[in-house]
This record gives sequence, C-alpha cells and structure tokens, in this order.
Amino acid sequence: MMIDEQLRTRGINDARVLAAMEKVPRERFVPDHLVPRAYDDGPLPIGAGQTISQPYIVAYMAEALAIAPHHKVLEIGTGSGYHAAVLGQLARDVYTVEIVPVLASHATGLLKELGYTNIHVREGDGYAGWPEHAPFDRILVTAAPDQIPQPLIDQLAAGGRMVIPVGQQGVTQRQTIPVQFVPFTRRPSN
Repeated sequence: MMIDEQLRTRGINDARVLAAMEKVPRERFVPDHLVPRAYDDGPLPIGAGQTISQPYIVAYMAEALAIAPHHKVLEIGTGSGYHAAVLGQLARDVYTVEIVPVLASHATGLLKELGYTNIHVREGDGYAGWPEHAPFDRILVTAAPDQIPQPLIDQLAAGGRMVIPVGQQGVTQRQTIPVQFVPFTRRPSN
C-alpha cells in the first residue's frame, strides 16, 4: 500500500527506488510501540528528539539523488538507519554520520543485524562530513542547516549531486545550470 498509495500517486516512479522502499522493512526502524504505524504517511518519533522521515520524503530524496549502483554516498543524519538502508539498496557504499550517540549505536547494530555490509555508520558532527572517504558521488542531508556546509561541498565529487534541505521553512533553492559569477562582495562594516 505504501508504494501504491503514497509513492506512485505522488510521482515517484524510479523502479530502483520503489524496489528499495519495498525491500527495506520499515517496521524494524521504529520503536516497538509504533510498529503498527511504521508505514503511515508521516514522520514518527524515534527517540532523542529525532524522527524517521515519512516514506514519501525518503523516496523523493532518494529519487532526486539519481543513485547508480557504483556510487559512493554520504548521508548526514543517520537517525534510525532507515534512509541509509534504502540508500544501501541503491549504492555500492553508504557512509552515514549521526551526531546523537544512542541513535548511531542503535543504527549500527540494526543495520549489521539486517545484513548490510555496504553501510558504514559513524558517530560525529555531520557538518564535517566524512573526509577520509571523500569524494562522494552523492550526498544526502536529512536535517536543515541554514546554509550548505562548505566541508560537504568540498567532499562532493566532480559531477556529483547533493540533496539537502537548506534554510528556513518556506524558502527553497534549486540549482539549474552551471554558471560562474564574480563573488558577491560587501562593504566593510564601520
């Protein structure tokens, strides 16, 4: 039902993304008391003040990344590990960073238990990315910074793609064509 009612009806049509969403057992990534709601069309709390994104958002972001099987992906914001598991179905390797220690530990154990050998979890500050494994073909950020962190830009491979919700609610940014301009300058403050 999730695939047909929440994803296809909203325009998610990448066959690989749909297959990944169908294969990953979402109920394993939510707290036990929320298992009956695991496939609801909305985010769910996972503890430590964090949430697992609604299925549509996970699929939308995965489709927007246009991941090829040979890609190396960096995810910032592991959370429960669900999105990493979906990415792990699509990419060769996934490196995922989580700042909340209990979530990083839980996701590491669960992903290992589920047999994901191509997903690598690190506890740490996602703003810094994971430079030891850069460059990344794709970067996904699951939290909204006020601007794109420069370390993530620096870790993106030439021709790579980053999907990141930037700014405050109501503001959207989309890259369209490659261009080059002179830097935006400001007058020195007095």
